[in-house]
Amino acid sequence: MIVLKKVSLQIKDTKILKEIDAEFADGQIHGIIGRNGSGKTMLMKCICGFVRPTSGEIQVNNKVVGKDMDFPKDMGLMIETPGFIPYYSGLKNLKQLADLNKKITIAQIKECMELVGLDPKIKRSVKKYSLGMRQRLGIAQAIMENPSILILDEPFNGLDIDGVEQMREVMLQLKAEGKNIILASHNKEDIEILCDTVHEMKKGEMQLLK
Repeated sequence: MIVLKKVSLQIKDTKILKEIDAEFADGQIHGIIGRNGSGKTMLMKCICGFVRPTSGEIQVNNKVVGKDMDFPKDMGLMIETPGFIPYYSGLKNLKQLADLNKKITIAQIKECMELVGLDPKIKRSVKKYSLGMRQRLGIAQAIMENPSILILDEPFNGLDIDGVEQMREVMLQLKAEGKNIILASHNKEDIEILCDTVHEMKKGEMQLLK
């Protein structure tokens, strides 16, 4: 469970987030919609511990972010454009990341790549990947260590129709496994098909729509 209590964020004279209250339960996909600049990405960064709210509290599995822990454990992220070492292959990039925690094997990394539609045997460097392939690799790095929580900011950008359908199936499979997934998307169809709850953000305020 992720719980937000009166979460506000102000940078200089600008109020980015305004007293946001919300709950995101496990085993569901939670959609966040809103125009660019509405505060979606900054809210996600606060949940991940990358940005500290000016006031309020964020609880992840009954622990307060910024107090009981700096960054929530067991969380996979894809926020803004995924960054990879351009002259490494997709597999080598993921192995470099996996070596930090040493939780998964090379076989598990390959299996995750195949799940998102990437061939781990391809030696092509990431700089030669299409936008859609980069998005798939970004999703792979978010899910490869089997986290219980996923924070995904526009994860389907750059994917073709077949790719979007494939990634939706992956999301629904992860939901069935009990994951807590927070997903921001501009695509109404993604939200309608995938999401159990929908929050709309406008000028730093958030309203529950569904």
